[in-house]
Amino acid sequence: MTKDKKGLTDGVLTAAFHAGTPFATLVRLYRQEYGRLGLALLVYIVKHSPAWAMPLATANVINIISDPANHPIRELWWNGVILALLQLQNIPSNYWYVRLISGAIRRVELEVRVALNRQLQQLSIGYYTRASAGALQTKVLRDVEVLEQLTRQVFQEVPAILLTVVFVVIVTAVRAPWFLACFALLVPLAVLIVGWARTPIEDRNRNFRQAVERMSSRVADTIRMIPVARAHGVERDELAKVEDSLTEVRTAGLKLDSANALFGATAWVTFQSFNAACLILAGWAAYTDRFAITVGDVVLLTGYFATLTTSVQNLVNMTPLIARGLESVRSIGEVLESPDVEYNEGKIPVRRTKGHFQLEGVSFAYADGKEGVQDITLDIPSGQSLALVGPSGAGKSTLLNLLIGFIRPTRGRILLDGQDMTALDLRSFRQFVAAVPQETLLFDGTLRENVLYGARTVTEEQLQQALKDAHVTEFLMGLPEGLDTRLGERGARLSGGQKQRIAIARALVRNPRVLILDEATSALDSASEHLIQEALARLMRGRTTFIVAHRLSTIRGADRIVVMKDGCIVETGQHDALLSQQGVYAQLAGTQHVLASD
Repeated sequence: MTKDKKGLTDGVLTAAFHAGTPFATLVRLYRQEYGRLGLALLVYIVKHSPAWAMPLATANVINIISDPANHPIRELWWNGVILALLQLQNIPSNYWYVRLISGAIRRVELEVRVALNRQLQQLSIGYYTRASAGALQTKVLRDVEVLEQLTRQVFQEVPAILLTVVFVVIVTAVRAPWFLACFALLVPLAVLIVGWARTPIEDRNRNFRQAVERMSSRVADTIRMIPVARAHGVERDELAKVEDSLTEVRTAGLKLDSANALFGATAWVTFQSFNAACLILAGWAAYTDRFAITVGDVVLLTGYFATLTTSVQNLVNMTPLIARGLESVRSIGEVLESPDVEYNEGKIPVRRTKGHFQLEGVSFAYADGKEGVQDITLDIPSGQSLALVGPSGAGKSTLLNLLIGFIRPTRGRILLDGQDMTALDLRSFRQFVAAVPQETLLFDGTLRENVLYGARTVTEEQLQQALKDAHVTEFLMGLPEGLDTRLGERGARLSGGQKQRIAIARALVRNPRVLILDEATSALDSASEHLIQEALARLMRGRTTFIVAHRLSTIRGADRIVVMKDGCIVETGQHDALLSQQGVYAQLAGTQHVLASD
């Protein structure tokens, strides 16, 4: 277990999560806050005392004015003074109470989001091929917000309601103990109503949550695809897809709201009818002089019974919110409890690497049983450049992902400098790796921040040299704020070729030992490609480099070219030798179908 600079513990919160028992999980999340919550409960008793005292004072006043012979006028003034003092103390006590309860809730809210983000960083790349970014974002934002609302209800409203019930029962037991029989009937009524509504409300909360996640995923995809949709004139189709998702959310939301409305109305009518019946019963008892109660006692009992029924009704009405909150706990647990994690804790850290790779009978099969690569045996010495070519689906991307450690072999092993990579902390290994992917990934920051992403110690001179070598300086001067120009989300303000040059500059500043070039020049015109090839040649010198490209100009200078087909190696050698064999490579080269993506 580790602890970051903010004092948040890594692992404790994740271990507390068990989606199968969401309420127990909620209680475990707050075990470090029991002391603060207990103190908040004591403050609440003081804060809320005017609500409990008012019916009692009202009964006293009625008794005083209805029987002045036995009650001097000073009793009236004393009741007023006590009520005034109780009401004034509510200002400081309420402030203190909110500070205590919010401090606990906000801390857990922060830690849940921190735990989710840590887990997202640890989940395997394969997890993200199945999960939607929009749905994951919904879990981090909406589900944690719902969890926060649930905890406020559980730790604020529930104790308040229970304390109110206890206070009302004690006072009633003193003033009119026979009336407790009426109170006791509330319990089975509440249990019956909650039991009747629980399952349909839980089911509709689950359906609504899943509909929102699908909608979030669809909206995220639509935003990402706007340039493509406009280029192909299919905006209406994209709108139709989003509207279908929005309609699905609306339908699920209406069903959930209808269930909540029916439940709330049933609870209200039941409890109010019971409240009216008890009022009539108390009036009858006073009118017939049964049970020796006064007019003030009738007001007290009906006031307390109204308070009691309102409290129980509020408790029952929390069922939909609790169901919604517990569903969010289950949703968060889908991430925190996912077994698809890249485990690095306790493994050997990589302090330095030469970049010597050995693949011994490596195979990888996907979850559906389909093999991405089969029985690959290769020895890539340190500093060698290896080009991977082959038709679509040949296994090139799978092999790259194995070398980076994004996925693990299902058979065989991969050695890095003689050590099995399954024993290494791959996070430390990747500090020595730089990748220039086919699709350049930029974030909404400045150009400087994008180039220096992941590089911890880079001087201004090194940065400027990288920009020059990647030919970023050619368009840098045209940007309004130079290096401090914000690029927009996904680098929206740049062309494809400019994005690719920034990705190359990002690789250059890292000064890596292992270099991955996945169609690194695909977005460049011929003139720009020639300039970039010079920069890449300098970058590749002395470094182990893996190249995937379809342009012969990119791969022909590689130390070795590996030709793949159907997940297997079918040819290996240098460019001229492979051409002379008139095999698969010669066919691909002749038709320029040496594709980069699987």
